[in-house]
This record gives sequence, structure tokens and C-alpha cells, in this order.
Amino acid sequence: MPNTVTETPPGGETFPRAAVDRHRRWWSGWPDWSVYLAVVWSALYGAAALYWAMGGDGYPFERVDEDRSSGSILEPSRAEAVAPVLAVFCALGVVAGLLMLKNLGTGRVRKVLLAYGWVAGVALTLLIPDYSLLGLLAFSPALLVFVFTGVPGPQDMGDIMYWHRGNLMIVFVGGLLWVAATLAYQRRTNGQCVYCGRAPHGPGAWADPVRLRTWGRRAVWLAVLSTLPYDITRIAWYFGLPLGITDDFLKEMQDTPHMLEIGLALGVVSTLGSLLMHGLVARWGEVWPRWVWWKKGRTIHPATAVVPAGFVAVVLIPGGLMAVRGFELSSWGITGPAILWVVWGAALGVATYLYQLRRRGVCRSCGQG
Repeated sequence: MPNTVTETPPGGETFPRAAVDRHRRWWSGWPDWSVYLAVVWSALYGAAALYWAMGGDGYPFERVDEDRSSGSILEPSRAEAVAPVLAVFCALGVVAGLLMLKNLGTGRVRKVLLAYGWVAGVALTLLIPDYSLLGLLAFSPALLVFVFTGVPGPQDMGDIMYWHRGNLMIVFVGGLLWVAATLAYQRRTNGQCVYCGRAPHGPGAWADPVRLRTWGRRAVWLAVLSTLPYDITRIAWYFGLPLGITDDFLKEMQDTPHMLEIGLALGVVSTLGSLLMHGLVARWGEVWPRWVWWKKGRTIHPATAVVPAGFVAVVLIPGGLMAVRGFELSSWGITGPAILWVVWGAALGVATYLYQLRRRGVCRSCGQG
């Protein structure tokens, strides 16, 4: 008798499964635990919002000293105006999450739950945060050193990781949880495999590997082109060319220790990132190249590229949207190139998704692939 198992989702379709590995790593169970964590996050953050609405201390979007502020779209605002809205929003999240756990999958209820989930995910992940996560990612090597050596000069780690910035990270995590929870619910109630997203009848012609690589290459080149204005302006400033800024602002940067060097480093990091993106469509993004001598010739696990590329794509977009709000034509070189981070993040996200579709193997849950 063949060793097969079947799984029937709420949609009614039956997926054959062969030799299913039930000892998956914890993160492979995200369709199960993401909804629970989204509900817990909503309950806790909603309780905090209610506390702020009642006059409690620590409201994270109030006006503070510029050195401790954030670039969030909600800052500055008054607790009595925004905190009650956040509390109601989170209360609705708890209700929506509990209904998702029951897999209510038909009619208007499903549409409403999906609408709330995707709105919550997009707002919390992309709209409310600012560039903080992108900045911490770019400076993560230095910050790791600062943990042990201390921050040079009169500052300390508290001047980098203050509450307003930490709150935005909490909000960002909540957004990721709601994206995962909503995606899992959508797949369950749509008759798809909840783990890989495949439908019972198999992929369509759009999933052809050649077509995926072609569109992935276009997305990568769009992402690369969107990085060039930022790289060019920062390199130009380092060599004394006031491209997109006034002479006075360039002089101010030249008089500020290490300011131009930091800008140059960010431009170089951006350039290196654009080179790495080609791995999403090149062979060295699938098989370890010779210059990685300890792994050369081995197949690269898709998650090795998908996880970091996907994270970078997500954190780029809030930074770009923040630049839109701060744009001034007279000094376009400061925030203008950063506006293109929205394009960079979107194009990188598409390229990463197409790479994942092209590289994914046989699903351990539904057996397709």
C-alpha cells in the first residue's frame, strides 16, 4: 500500500501528500502560529493604546526633541486624538484574528476579514514606520561593535535606540504578523495549499521558469536603475560637487566630522546591494560560485536569498515614503533620490518573489512541484 497522506483544506479540495516530514522547523509552521501572534500583538498594543488614550505616559507619537523624534506619518500627534483610534483598530484586529482562526471562508465575512488583514499589514509595515529599520540595517555592523565598545563621542546606545524608534519596530513586527496571518487565511479559504500557495489544479502558464526569469531580470534592472541617483549624489558630495544641494549645505557637511565619509559609505553599500540583486537572476544565485570557496559548487537554498532580499525590499519602502513627505525642490539631492527607494523596494520584492517561484521545489505538504 503506498505511503500517502491526504490533506483537505476548508475549500474542499484534496491534496495528496507523500512522505510528509512532520518534523518541520518551527518557522515552517508560520501559517498556524502567525494568526495567534497577530491576535496577541493586537491585544497588547491595543491595551497600550487604551492606556495612552486615558492619559498614560509613553505615547510614542507625541512631539519630542528633534534628536529623539521619528519620521513616522503619525508624528507628531496628540494622544487624545490618535490613541483611541489605535485602540479601536487593535480591538477590531483581535476580533478579525479570532474569526480567521475559525476559518470562516465564504461571502462578505471573508471579504471583510481579508480587507482588514491586508490593510493592517500594509499600514503597519509600510505606512507608519520610517527609515529607522533601513538605517539600522545599513549600520548594523557598526552598531554591533558599539554594543561592546560604546558609541564614540558623547552619545550612547540610548541616543540610537530610543522609545519612538523602538515603537516603530514593534509596529513593523505587527505588520509582518498580519501579512502572514492574512495570507495563510486567504489560502485556506481559497482551497490553496497553505504552505506553498499552489492550487490543486497546478500552476498556470505564467509559472513557466523561462518566463519567471525574464520578468525577474526586468525587475532587477528596474531596481538597479532606481539606486543610481542616490549613489551618484553621495559620491559627488564626497568629491566636493554640490549635486542637488546648496553650496552652504555642502560646506556644512564638510565641516561636520565623518559626515561625507558616512554618505560615501552608504552610496557604496547601495551599489554593492545593486550588484547582489543580480543573484536573483544569475546562476551564481542558485549555485555557490568559486569565490565562496567553502561552499563552491553546492546548491544555494532559496531561503538564503529570499529572506534577506525580501526583508530589504520591505524596509526600503517606508524609507522612500518618508522621503516623499520631506521632499523640497530646492535641495532635491537630499531626499529626492531616496524617494526612488519605493521603486527599488517594490522591484526588489517582485524579483525576489519570482526567484522564489522559480526555485521552489516539491511542497512537503501538498506534494506538488
